[in-house]
Amino acid sequence: MSVIYMRNSANGNQHRGFSMSSDDDMIDITTTGTVTERSIHYDDPGTSHFAADGDEIPGIGQYEDFHTIDWQRDIARDRMRHRYIVKRRQNSLFDLVKGAHDAWSGWVCVLLVGLTTGVVAGVIDIGASWMSDLKYGICPSRFWFNREQCCWSSNETTSFETGNCSDWLTWSEVLGQSRTGAGAYIISYLMYIAWALLFASLAASLVRMFAPYACGSGIPEIKTILSGFIIRGYLGKWTLIIKSVGIMLSVSAGLSLGKEGPMVHIACCIGNILSYLFPKYGRNEAKKREILSAAAAAGVSVAFGAPIGGVLFSLEEVSYYFPLKTLWRSFFCALVAAFVLHSINPFGNEHSVLFFVEYNNPWIFFELVPFVGLGIIGGVIAAIFIRANLYWCKYRKTSKLGQYPVTEVLIVTAVTAVLAYPNPYTRMSTSELIYLLFRKCGVTNTDDLCDYNRNFTDVKSAVDLASAGPKVYRAMWLLVLALIFKLLATVFTFGIKVPCGLFIPSLCLGAIVGRIVGIGMEQLAFNYPHIWVFSGECSTMKDCITPGLYAMVGAAAVLGGVTRMTVSLVVVMFELTGGVRYIVPLMAAAMASKWVGDALGSHGVYDAHINLNGYPFLDSKEEFAHTSLAADVMQPKRNETLSVLTQDSMTVEDVETLMKETEHNGFPVVVSRESQYLVGFVLRRDLNLALAQARRAVEGLRPSSLVLFTSNSPQQPPQPGTPAPLLLKNILDMAPITITDQTPMETVVDMFRKLGLRQTLVTHNGRLLGVITKKDVLRYVKQLDNEDPNSVLFN
Repeated sequence: MSVIYMRNSANGNQHRGFSMSSDDDMIDITTTGTVTERSIHYDDPGTSHFAADGDEIPGIGQYEDFHTIDWQRDIARDRMRHRYIVKRRQNSLFDLVKGAHDAWSGWVCVLLVGLTTGVVAGVIDIGASWMSDLKYGICPSRFWFNREQCCWSSNETTSFETGNCSDWLTWSEVLGQSRTGAGAYIISYLMYIAWALLFASLAASLVRMFAPYACGSGIPEIKTILSGFIIRGYLGKWTLIIKSVGIMLSVSAGLSLGKEGPMVHIACCIGNILSYLFPKYGRNEAKKREILSAAAAAGVSVAFGAPIGGVLFSLEEVSYYFPLKTLWRSFFCALVAAFVLHSINPFGNEHSVLFFVEYNNPWIFFELVPFVGLGIIGGVIAAIFIRANLYWCKYRKTSKLGQYPVTEVLIVTAVTAVLAYPNPYTRMSTSELIYLLFRKCGVTNTDDLCDYNRNFTDVKSAVDLASAGPKVYRAMWLLVLALIFKLLATVFTFGIKVPCGLFIPSLCLGAIVGRIVGIGMEQLAFNYPHIWVFSGECSTMKDCITPGLYAMVGAAAVLGGVTRMTVSLVVVMFELTGGVRYIVPLMAAAMASKWVGDALGSHGVYDAHINLNGYPFLDSKEEFAHTSLAADVMQPKRNETLSVLTQDSMTVEDVETLMKETEHNGFPVVVSRESQYLVGFVLRRDLNLALAQARRAVEGLRPSSLVLFTSNSPQQPPQPGTPAPLLLKNILDMAPITITDQTPMETVVDMFRKLGLRQTLVTHNGRLLGVITKKDVLRYVKQLDNEDPNSVLFN
């Protein structure tokens, strides 16, 4: 007897053994990626050949770029691998250690992801703060200090808000002019524009030359990748480096964007790179997505200093497959990342949050009315922004503008800088503006927003209600102009070819609206303290209305309307500010904003950009309400020919011809063309690799060699001189997901969403009728929604 077979030793080293069999003359190409009972071939009684664990043919089980993964197959592969390791733990101490390493490798991986993400976030925060202040001046004695650190070093902390400490020099002073005056203003204006253009051009050039995937927010693509889509290079090392440097540059350029969304992308890049240190995750796309979900949580954790909100964001917004163990690991990863960031302390305070609020006043029950009103306003602003931004992005894709990405970045930057500088609220960084709007007016606040007619003789006493001075009304008008400018600037900025996030601009828009409404409510309570609404809390002229709280609620409303987050948004907001007492107002505004946003537009900004780019994403939150059957969607349609492989009657030449004439990603295997009874399913990539390996390894392989997807010998014994058959049973999926032609499409869509299917086979009485792929489902849904079905671009 003899069998030509290929095997892989348990330690992963490839060995090829060939022997010819006189009784069944078969060429057996073993290509399983895991150890299964089917990997054992019994040729004679008492004789066995083992195909041990590993990929005998490199690439088997992997996926092409822009293809969808098979969740069920990958999870089954991991379970088989795990059973194999557990079974061998009793054999030796080495196998016991190997099993323990496999058990804790997930925790070690997320620990490394958390540590690395925290360090990278600290570097980005410090670098962005320093470069942002370069637009205004420099600290000559310690040039690596930003303006805040420079003023702290001179012990002139009271002068920080105006930047008038002696150690910090504006560019007009560096060039020999005075700090104030028309000449100083012009020099500062020109230097502001010059630095902005320099930073923006560097960011756009780096993205274009080294990592085109580093542009944008990254969250739409992360959602698509976590749903099982492959985008090679999107989470690679070059994307990580360029995105990290580019986000510092684009934020420093003063563009209307934030670094929080890109931090999720950066954290997922770190998770993807580190997962390759652990083959359990690096070689299994479904398992890798568990690490990426934890990394997304760490990204939000370090972006806002909100670890719990990060876990909930990953669960609610970006993750597709989120088992309980992923929840624990995400929590641990976010905790480690937040701890590392707290140790670095890039914000220079003990809170490690962006916008810590120092007030804790109770809110009046009646204030729920303006809070809900802010939610409605936030939903309207968000709907306007999403529609305008989508319109502009579609125009960019279909016009010549898309061919000049660097030029567009420079134009947007120049217009932004020229219009932003005259208004002090748009000149400062967006994070500083949000913090200013969230803050409560006190003794040390010198901004126009705090120009109240108050008597601060006793600093420790409660702040009295007071009438607003003229500077307050001037500041409100400037804030209205800032709101219009920020809204328009964000519409044109989100989507340009630099790293750009949307969290901070959305928070800023809402905070401006909220502060204006809050000042209005405050003056209403001052002028009419005895009406029934204010009669209890405000009749004593105590500080019963907090405008900063309204800014916080407004910020949550707009961000909720833009992203359609609810639970995670509220948690992020109270972690972001430390205002745990204001959960109910935040919940009311977030819910109202989501309802209004859903009424005015069906998608949040991330889902809208997923649809715009044609990514194959099936949203698990949407319901399929159409009454149709699987037979209406399957390919090919009735009375059309289905491309199939037969289990024992096709030659190598027939298989190669079929692959040349079709572009399908896989082929059903049937008993025969006459019966069409289903045997299994084989992927095109696996079939290509197996044939290529057979050509290299097997001398007797000819175009006329039979290809067998069964372990049984052909019914007719081979004639003398005929080539030996090629056995490819081990690349055959013998348990593909199947449905009948009468299965409701609602059930089919649920199967694709919840099982993560790549395709399903349609049968009738056991006979194969057709195939439904994820792309077919997406096209059918778009067709029913009166959208262009050809906008689904990828497989």
